[in-house]
Amino acid sequence: MTSDFKIFVSLRSTRKSQSRHQEASGPPCQWEGCEKGGTHRAAVGRDAEGLFLLFCATHVAEYTKGYNFSPNLSAPETARYQREAANGLRATSGVKVNPTREAPLPSTARSGSAKAINARKSAAERKAATAALQVRRLKVLEAKAFETLGLSTDATPEDIRSRYKERLKMHHPDANQGNRNSEDDLRAAIEAHKILKLNGFC
Repeated sequence: MTSDFKIFVSLRSTRKSQSRHQEASGPPCQWEGCEKGGTHRAAVGRDAEGLFLLFCATHVAEYTKGYNFSPNLSAPETARYQREAANGLRATSGVKVNPTREAPLPSTARSGSAKAINARKSAAERKAATAALQVRRLKVLEAKAFETLGLSTDATPEDIRSRYKERLKMHHPDANQGNRNSEDDLRAAIEAHKILKLNGFC
């Protein structure tokens, strides 16, 4: 130990020592009768979402011990603070959140993936197009094709296919011992079916 140790021992700071428990400057605790600083936030709860009260460490613990989001379920003392803050009788901090609006009614549109929706849409479009084809005035070749197959113009695709198969069996050369007239009827049926298929009737 050096000889000048006593010199350093006798030196003292000229600053005034700050109190260890000095309260931080700021708003006071909102608990009735408390003069400490309100350094801790405490949520108000239902009917005042987004707003909070300021308490000291001791009273925020007491407040949160009896706290429930709904004042009806909180401890009596905590519920009183909540109701007073919600009604504007007690000063609060923060910004009040608007109450949630009613949930919108579910959409009437059918749910599903984009692929399924597009498939349904294209199927509906095809159906509408087929109906439009049947409603519109037939071209000369289309009307002749229906006449060749012996069908009315409002025949369904199933009717057209079944009549076409029937005509193929009826006019096939093997069924008519190579009759030339039968071959001509067979070609006419094939052409008629081709015209109807190309124009979307079957």
